[in-house]
Parts: sequence; structure tokens; C-alpha cells
Amino acid sequence: QVQLVESGGGLVQAGGSLRLSCAVSGRISNYAMGWFRQAPGKEREIVATIRSGGASYSADSVKGRFTISRDNAKNTVYLQMNNLKPEDTAVYYCNTVLPPLNSPRILGSWGQGTQVTVSS
Repeated sequence: QVQLVESGGGLVQAGGSLRLSCAVSGRISNYAMGWFRQAPGKEREIVATIRSGGASYSADSVKGRFTISRDNAKNTVYLQMNNLKPEDTAVYYCNTVLPPLNSPRILGSWGQGTQVTVSS
């Protein structure tokens, strides 16, 4: 079974940037991938998704600030997060998904995620 390992989270001040990485144990070239997040007391929500060919979707809450990308040769997916806000504080997860990009079906098991904390 494919394993997903998220990294790159941390504590950052509002307005700062972070780059998250998701290393996948198997080949991702045939899969759409997605980033999700879960804040305390809230349900997990979609952040951004990307097809194998590069077409992507971003949630309205992060549009213009976050960018999803992928390196199929490295089996890694990235999330560049700029102009971070306190409301972006959450545990961030990646997963393989089945389109449509704006409402994907989750295909894999969840990893441990990476904590992002944005201070005001």
C-alpha cells in the first residue's frame, strides 16, 4: 500500500510562507493528488488538488496564496503557502485522489500530516 509522508510544517507569523512536501512511496504519475487540512474541532477540508498532467484546483480560501505542484520523477507533491493567515492553522495532509478536482474521492490512507501554526 502506498505510504504518504508529509513534511515542512512549522510555526510562522502571519504573512509568512511555508513549503510543504508530500513524499509518496509509490509512483504518482498516474494519480491525481491533493492537499487537505484539518483545524481543531473542524472537519477535514480540501485545500488544493492537481491532476497528473498539472491541471489544478484551489479552494477559495487559499486561492492566490497557495500553489500546489508535483514532481512525478520524485514522487513528491508540494504546497507552497504564501501570505499565511491565522485561520490557515491546521494539520495538513496529502493523499491520492480521484477527480473531479473540486470534490475528489480519497483513494489512499491518511498519513500523520504536518502541523502548520500561524501566529497573529
